[in-house]
Amino acid sequence: MKGWRLWISVVVLGFLIGTALAWLTNRSQEAGSLPESGLAVGQPHPGFRLPDLDGGRVDAQGFAGRAMLVNFWATWCAPCRREMPVLQAASERHGDALAVVGIALDDPGPVANFVNEVGVDYTILVGQDEVLDVQSAWGNDVGAMPYTVLVDAEGVVRWRHYGEVSAEDLDRALGDVL
Repeated sequence: MKGWRLWISVVVLGFLIGTALAWLTNRSQEAGSLPESGLAVGQPHPGFRLPDLDGGRVDAQGFAGRAMLVNFWATWCAPCRREMPVLQAASERHGDALAVVGIALDDPGPVANFVNEVGVDYTILVGQDEVLDVQSAWGNDVGAMPYTVLVDAEGVVRWRHYGEVSAEDLDRALGDVL
């Protein structure tokens, strides 16, 4: 009987210690906050040169003179998938004044299937290691997705957003830039 009591005591104590450590290590970050890294609002964007779905390469300089909304996403990311219609609507609404560029951390096949299924017609770039490098250069070392950056027509970063973008937040950010 004493063996069972000792075993239960050890399990309960281990659970309590684990819970306390988890709480202590996570309480320093507010919900939704992530560490700032690299690129900051007010700096020029670092550019990119990545493959598109047809295998060609697209350079950020091709969008010079227009505001650019760069969204890092993946087909396996549920919030990324949910925000795609919001980004598509912004692309349609702002036409030539705004270039929306989706950069997928994924393989081209699943990305092409998803883009066709949802009806996305803005620029989609795709890759693995290259995309991770670009995402880091654009200020997201932690690899959070989705991650969105708004650049003005002069190439200066004006807004960064971790997580799913709402239509209201995006409209507010675009209103300050367009």
